[in-house]
Amino acid sequence: MRWRTLLAAGALALGLSGCVGVYKGTGVSINSSTRLDDTPRIAVISAFEPELKLLLARLQGPTKHSVNGVEFTTGTLEGKPVVLFLSGISMTNATMNTQLVLNRFRVTSIVFSGIAGGVNPSLHVGDVTVPAQWGHYLEVLMARETAPGKYTAPPFIKDATFPNFGMVHPRPVEVRSAAKPEIERKFWFEVDPKMLEVARSIRTVDLANCSAGKCLARKPQLVIGGNGVSGQAFMDNRAFREYTFKTFQANVLDMETAAVGMVAYSNGVPYIAFRSLSDLAGGGSGENEMGTFMGIAADNSAKVMLAFLAAWK
Repeated sequence: MRWRTLLAAGALALGLSGCVGVYKGTGVSINSSTRLDDTPRIAVISAFEPELKLLLARLQGPTKHSVNGVEFTTGTLEGKPVVLFLSGISMTNATMNTQLVLNRFRVTSIVFSGIAGGVNPSLHVGDVTVPAQWGHYLEVLMARETAPGKYTAPPFIKDATFPNFGMVHPRPVEVRSAAKPEIERKFWFEVDPKMLEVARSIRTVDLANCSAGKCLARKPQLVIGGNGVSGQAFMDNRAFREYTFKTFQANVLDMETAAVGMVAYSNGVPYIAFRSLSDLAGGGSGENEMGTFMGIAADNSAKVMLAFLAAWK
């Protein structure tokens, strides 16, 4: 009987070590491997509450689940089974909670909707972008100054190949995936081509240029394709914005999407992101515009994402 006792004790220890969540707000602990339901769903992610507000209002048949303090809401949007949640702001939060949703739900694809800073000088506040790929532009080497104004990478670092901004030398990230279990160094994480093709078919979304008494000078446009970049900093600097556009040909920058793209790539799950410009990342003529136009941008992104869901098969 001793071996049965030991097995039971081991199982209890494993179970307790895996109790990291609470089911549907009931206070009942669940094992880390427990799925909260078995319905195939699209994961719909936003970083913070204003970005998710319109989507939650449209959600039909909502059911709430809570894991590690993250609230997941299942239901249907545009007739599609979804799970909505906030990643939280930052690359770390986005990475952690995207993996969490993949562990707890049967996620067939990932869609991100939110605001971003504009980098491409041809774009304007309120425009909605759907980049074809996302890169980690602040995954960097901070190089030492080897001569006045000259910053040099150590000889053993061979992958700092992008043009530098002073001591800042961008680098690829290390990633493993089910398809490539060996370490791979990768900068761009491409969105799913089929999802991007559907996004290109969107033609009829009426993008707002006024909200709460605030109006934009021009009607926003929808821009499909191009590049987006993400990093662990709120960007409000004209010089670095110009460098980012020149170096990466980026349309937009944010603090989450490339992290989501990396997790999607590692797990072999298709993803796409819709980002509307709330500000110009330091490129505007006055103070940062986000506080004024965040609502317009968040709703415009959500409207395009809803049109995508309606068209997605």
